[in-house]
Amino acid sequence: MEMAVGFHRTLTPSFSVNPNSRRLSSSPILAKRILGQTLSSPAITKLPLTFRPLTSVRSSIKCSVSEATETQLEIADKKRQLMRRRDIRNIAIVAHVDHGKTTLVDAMLKQAKVFRANQFVQERIMDSNDLERERGITILSKNTSITYKDTKINIIDTPGHSDFGGEVERVLNMVEGVLLVVDSVEGPMPQTRFVLKKALEFGHAVVVVVNKIDRPSARPDFVINSTFELFIELNATDEQCDFQVIYASGIKGKAGLSPENLAEDLGPLFEAIIRCIPGPRIDKDGALQMLVTNIEYDEHKGRIAIGRLHAGVLQRGMDVRVCTSEDACRYARVSELFVYEKFNRVPAETVEAGDICAVCGIDDIQIGETIADKISGRPLPAIRVEEPTVRMAFSINTSPFVGREGKYVTSRNLRDRLYRELERNLAMKVEDGETADTFIVSGRGTLHITILIENMRREGYEFMVGPPKVINKRVDDKLLEPFEIATVEVPEVYMGPVVELLGKRRGQMFDMQGLGAEGTTLLKYKIPTRGLLGLRNAILTASRGTAVLNTIFDSYGPWAGDITTRDQGSLVAFEDGTTTSYALSSSQERGQLFVGPGSDVYKGQIVGIHQRPGDLSLNVCKKKAATNIRSNKEQTVILDTPLVYSLDDCIEYIQEDEMVEVTPSSIRMCKNPKLAKKTRIRHKKREATGSNPCRATKDA
Repeated sequence: MEMAVGFHRTLTPSFSVNPNSRRLSSSPILAKRILGQTLSSPAITKLPLTFRPLTSVRSSIKCSVSEATETQLEIADKKRQLMRRRDIRNIAIVAHVDHGKTTLVDAMLKQAKVFRANQFVQERIMDSNDLERERGITILSKNTSITYKDTKINIIDTPGHSDFGGEVERVLNMVEGVLLVVDSVEGPMPQTRFVLKKALEFGHAVVVVVNKIDRPSARPDFVINSTFELFIELNATDEQCDFQVIYASGIKGKAGLSPENLAEDLGPLFEAIIRCIPGPRIDKDGALQMLVTNIEYDEHKGRIAIGRLHAGVLQRGMDVRVCTSEDACRYARVSELFVYEKFNRVPAETVEAGDICAVCGIDDIQIGETIADKISGRPLPAIRVEEPTVRMAFSINTSPFVGREGKYVTSRNLRDRLYRELERNLAMKVEDGETADTFIVSGRGTLHITILIENMRREGYEFMVGPPKVINKRVDDKLLEPFEIATVEVPEVYMGPVVELLGKRRGQMFDMQGLGAEGTTLLKYKIPTRGLLGLRNAILTASRGTAVLNTIFDSYGPWAGDITTRDQGSLVAFEDGTTTSYALSSSQERGQLFVGPGSDVYKGQIVGIHQRPGDLSLNVCKKKAATNIRSNKEQTVILDTPLVYSLDDCIEYIQEDEMVEVTPSSIRMCKNPKLAKKTRIRHKKREATGSNPCRATKDA
């Protein structure tokens, strides 16, 4: 009872012994810990124990939406003249990054006979974007559907990285329940907490899927206990806390109600979806209402608005009203209508309320707008997402190599592309900078903005970006900065250097625990977002590439003080030209180089990392003097392999007076010419006034 009180919940724990129960709502370990005593009776310990509130006494198969709750909801629906569709389920699959969401969706699609038996299907079929396949992460939310026992299940695959949390917040408006996928070893992670919090705020039903149960170090009891505690911390209702648990192996396509007894397919998972996720609540005879939650673009059809039909019936060729608010409405016509069947969009003449559909013909449609009835339609509440925490400055390319590789190089091209991104990316903001050719882009994190930079680079844009900066707030004359929760999985042998590194960046440890039998330690820190800039590469270096870092926004807190993110300076090119082996052989003694022989460089370009603090200018284009004196033996030059930095590495590396030059073929770093010019002027003024005391005395 002390534990229940500590979580600010009024739960009355009860234990039921059910020999036929295969449901593990919460493990015996949690039950013993809550009671503060051990159960030593052999008759009891051989039977599964179920911990739940007294209010939810039901049969052996339980869901987060109970029969009693459904009855209450149906009564409330009748009062409001609403009804539930029994032939459709709308679900979103949410989880932390790399917990197996997309792989699980692959298995669900294959077992639902979406593909032919002889059809070649690549892995992670939902990650259709080239960038998603290269990085191995989901960036954009995507829709598909399957049919199981005459019930259509609309599935939305969501990103797992915290920087793309805006995608998750958008799609939760379209569903009535979520599959919360949790790794069988790691348990709930930072992004798990974020997506679960949002799902519970919407009042959605939750089915917990303990994935990768076939891992040798799987610990399902610990994972269920941790997930249950997370539900309580997030103030879930009693019905939501009594969630259904499914154990699965997405890679093998198996699922079951217990970790030791998995079925040969995902049948138990499908049954849990049908049984525990309620159908959409609709107003079938009401006025048309559809909230646009996603937008796609087709070269032939133009803009395609995707969303769930909340009320009424939508028909092809129908005249509708597009509303942003009560006073801002315009009229349009639906030219084409599609629904999702299996892995494709299928044309449809009519779509009834509760289903997810795609609408064509409205050229200026935006995310968050409502497609309503032409006469009596009203807008639905707009989509709200959390504020960005990091910003970066975008500007036109001013290097001597401008226009060599890019197709779009002007400020007008850059401005149009950035503001076009706002139409789909709700979590991003774009503002005009101090000059006409500078724009401030704000996002959820560095990766959020880096993905935009990479997409623009592949589209043929050429521009420069400055270092990431956090967005601070001032409340009651106090400066507040964003803090994040960082979790680091690191082998015990490298734990010391990692702890020292996080301490230097103002991180405060609040939890440390071992992970299974793999000799890995899980560290949890609360750290300023400033301290995370450039931290990923530093942690990989300190742990010899074995650490895994995950972060998620926590809250705003008081300014933590100055943080030093880089101890070494840069090696800067002294002049324009082409690098030579003769010059690089002496330059590499000053640090690690980014360029090899035969590379074109310009004055101010960063060509390496200085081994000491402070910048150093080098002449990497110097050629060996040609004389008429014959040498007996030509000197052999041995050069080190140059460092190859990706776009993410470059953005993490640069500091206040440096920039990254981004072109379709190259990524270079350089000193900011504007700041360098200001520094030179400041030095000249200082020399003219205060640096010569004799002159100052004479003038006086």
